Amino acid sequence: MSQAAAKIQIASPMLSVNNIEVVYDEVIQVLRGVSLDVPEGEVVTLLGPNGAGKSTTLKAISGLLKTEYGEVTKGDITFMGERIDKKNAEDVVRSGLFQVMEGRRIIEDMTSIENLKLGAYTRNDSQINQDIEMVFHYFPRLKERTGLAGYLSGGEQQMLAIGRALMARPKMICLDEPSMGLSPLLVKEVFGIIKKINKDQGITMLLVEQNANYAIRAADYGYIMESGKIVLDGTQEQLLSNEDVKEFYLGGGNEERKSFKNLKSYKRRKRWL
Repeated sequence: MSQAAAKIQIASPMLSVNNIEVVYDEVIQVLRGVSLDVPEGEVVTLLGPNGAGKSTTLKAISGLLKTEYGEVTKGDITFMGERIDKKNAEDVVRSGLFQVMEGRRIIEDMTSIENLKLGAYTRNDSQINQDIEMVFHYFPRLKERTGLAGYLSGGEQQMLAIGRALMARPKMICLDEPSMGLSPLLVKEVFGIIKKINKDQGITMLLVEQNANYAIRAADYGYIMESGKIVLDGTQEQLLSNEDVKEFYLGGGNEERKSFKNLKSYKRRKRWL
């Protein structure tokens, strides 16, 4: 067993996805035995091409499958030792897990402050204004934008979406494509803030991203998914040094590689079968 595998097994994971299968409309199977662990306090990334099943994995974790006529038909998902794959989205949020959706999903005809307060809807305490100032500490640009959120730039809307997640005081945040539609400069800024939040607040993160360069460098551990399956996983160092990862995802490497799915060396580990 590799040191990386031992690390994941020894540490009690905050989130554990155990051999799940997901079916839409009772006929379309999207996930085919996906397993992954997210240790407390770490950033874990899930990479893969379009249609691999990354967003479906997040929706299964966050309780959002029912909104698209999907369901987990096999396996289970546990968060902090409690099974959550049968819970609805609101109960998942109340348990301490918040998802930042792809495309930001802010409320455009509400102000930035109102959007932030919406993130705290499950709370019943007197610290909400204090936490809004905490969000402004990470995203000072939002403090200057007092109008409707629909007038914010794409980067500012992404900052608002992450800030709204922080307002829920989550133990873990799932981020779906935070770099989508952003300029290279803003992508660098957003990933820097993600790492800072993880370090300062100790919030665990599961990051789905197509910008592999930034995602791997922001993460402690990573998984690569193709065709509804995990085909490779490893530490940041292992993924960055892997020739196939460099060829297929990072634009480098010494061998031409089109896909992982036909490589016998990337069969799922025994613990996932």
